Amino acid sequence: MRVVDPDRTQLESTAEFLMRFLRPIGTFGIVIVFTVYLLLKREDLRHRILLLAGIGRIRLMTQALEDAATRISQYLLFQATVNAAYGTLFGFGLFLIGIPNATLWGVLAGMLRIITYVGTTTALALPLVISVALSPSWGPPLLVIGLFLTLGLTATNLVEPWLFSSRTGVSSLGLLAMAIFWTLLWGWPGLVLSTPLTVCIVVLGRYVPQMSFLHTLLGTDAELSAEALFYERLLAMDQQEAHAVANRFLEGKTLVELYDSVLMPALALVEQDRHQGVLDDVRCNFFFLSIGELLAELADYHQKETGDSGFRAPGFSMQEDFAVVCISASDQADELTTHMLVQLLEQASHQTLYLPASVSSEILGALANQSDTVIFISALPPFAFSQARTICQRVRSHLPHNRIVIGLWNPTEDPDQTHNLTVERFGNGRPTGIVNTLAQAVRQATHWHQEAASHPRMQM
Repeated sequence: MRVVDPDRTQLESTAEFLMRFLRPIGTFGIVIVFTVYLLLKREDLRHRILLLAGIGRIRLMTQALEDAATRISQYLLFQATVNAAYGTLFGFGLFLIGIPNATLWGVLAGMLRIITYVGTTTALALPLVISVALSPSWGPPLLVIGLFLTLGLTATNLVEPWLFSSRTGVSSLGLLAMAIFWTLLWGWPGLVLSTPLTVCIVVLGRYVPQMSFLHTLLGTDAELSAEALFYERLLAMDQQEAHAVANRFLEGKTLVELYDSVLMPALALVEQDRHQGVLDDVRCNFFFLSIGELLAELADYHQKETGDSGFRAPGFSMQEDFAVVCISASDQADELTTHMLVQLLEQASHQTLYLPASVSSEILGALANQSDTVIFISALPPFAFSQARTICQRVRSHLPHNRIVIGLWNPTEDPDQTHNLTVERFGNGRPTGIVNTLAQAVRQATHWHQEAASHPRMQM
């Protein structure tokens, strides 16, 4: 069976033809009326938004509205400036090519650029047709196309991304994606209003926690932190790029900042994922091996470039019997953090000795004769605390008079709060102090070293 559509009458065909033109005009009229109404009732709309947010959030919503107004105003100002410059250059170029009514085409091009991504192409059609009709050769039409491509690519790829992304806070990809969305929703009027509407959405995502994903998807602040990017690259088993992230972070920063701000947080993420069972052994071993290689490379690089790490005080003379013994608490992550500490202490001109967690009683007994020796126990929380507590109690039983410091490496913790809440949990093996960062550890060791140098023990 074949279905045959009935013949349409002349009236139906005319109505369908007119609807193709009347539908976008009607949509445009609705948007214009809606926009004018919002402008006339802006104070009433502001009050309704503030009432919806609640009395306790008036300050936050007022700041959000001011931020949105500022961004949209800047966008409109720069849009007008760019369009005027584009129209002027386009008209002047057409005049040099010899196209009639070049001023008219320039003004039209500047006005049509308000319609994002489509207006510039539309502005090309008429002068191109005229150049083809009036020119005996293909030279002028090709020059018109070249002028259009040069100005369009420069404005679209260089000027507008720099101006609009930085002033509106919306990424270039976000502007393009939302332009498609608003065009599908509202047609040509949606395309014209796509950028102001997207700015409002991004501001909403910035100030409303429940809508923060909008700011993350569309905003310009989408760059991963150094530690997250370093960890992600190693998860992808891209060792070269991970080392490049570390090297870029080192530009203008010290080695201890790299260790505290990038490597330590990355190791903490590895330990968390490994203990939760979501990180396989292959990636885990690759991560530890890559960190070990990076530590060796950075040690040589740092010594060549800067000498010591900056913790040594001027006029500070080292004492032969002062030493720092570093003991790792448990697994490979703790060993890597201990190697970082040893490396920084050695660069600060301290005599340093690395010992594993299974240090023998004979070695501890030998250290008991050197009361100035400082013991650092390196542990990466939260999973190494029990091992650190056991080692600390064992070391304290052999070295009752030595200073013992626990390195619970967590730069985000408050040092005073961590010390008060954690020291008591060590029981009889109570340490002398607890540090959260490698920078604190090196400063503490340097301070005690200076005290030992200024008050040497009496020789018997």
